[in-house]
Amino acid sequence: MEGVRARDPVDVVRRLGGAAGASEILPWTTRHRLWKAVADRRLTRAGQGIYVLPELPAPELAAARARGVLSHASAAAWWGLALVKPPDVVHVTVPHGARPPIQAGVRVHSSRHPAVTPRGGERGVTPVLRAVLDCAATMPLPEALAVADSALAQRFVQASELLDAARATPGPARRRLIRVALEADHRACNAFESCLRGLVLEAGVRGFEPQLEIRLPSRIVHVDLGDPERRLVLEAESFAHHGSRRDLVYDCGRYNDLWANGWRVLRFAWEHVMFQQTWVKEIVTTSSRGGDRHVFVTSRRNAG
Repeated sequence: MEGVRARDPVDVVRRLGGAAGASEILPWTTRHRLWKAVADRRLTRAGQGIYVLPELPAPELAAARARGVLSHASAAAWWGLALVKPPDVVHVTVPHGARPPIQAGVRVHSSRHPAVTPRGGERGVTPVLRAVLDCAATMPLPEALAVADSALAQRFVQASELLDAARATPGPARRRLIRVALEADHRACNAFESCLRGLVLEAGVRGFEPQLEIRLPSRIVHVDLGDPERRLVLEAESFAHHGSRRDLVYDCGRYNDLWANGWRVLRFAWEHVMFQQTWVKEIVTTSSRGGDRHVFVTSRRNAG
């Protein structure tokens, strides 16, 4: 037995995912070794009976202290899913009835089923599917759509799997989950584009396809969002990807070719989509109806 319990506690904690309780550690090492690892700062005592690796990221440390798991936007970030904006707090889910210590910058969620990832060696975070559903239940549609699109694009989950899980979830958030699952699309390239599509859907406008391929006489172009029936294109313009002279020349050419072949193009910057959402919805709605020039210009002036 002593041979079994002679393992380095740091190695034990690492094998357990970077955070573990004393009851999980001591079957593999001795209490003296554990205390010495803490004294040598090779392990950090994160809370009553909770030990973590010193290099454990702050969100995971917060989850360990709460005796919970990373969830919602924090879990989405952990899995590398696209987010419209980074979490402003650490989201942690704990078992129903638990009373975790208060931590600044931590938002605690309670669940009767605080699921953790089933993958070996990765503990303390909800699975991707659960993270997508949690985000869908708590985020505005444009932000939730970005998370769901990313999960599909990276093939973490299948569209049918997401929809089945949404329909099987009871409670008041079920309709929100189903809507996100129905609208999620693996073709979306980034969170910015997903957010723009979400705003359009919130405005009640349908028919726009992510990364629509348009075959023109002179070239084939792929647009961020395109509606073949209205022949209307929405472009989510990122300065990072359109900042060079060469990019400017290329974009001018493709937009002119689209216009010459009967397509209208609306271009939106990040600031529009983030801070002028009402205006974005008005512009897209008016253009989708074929509204007159006066309404279009007045809406633009009100955008300020």
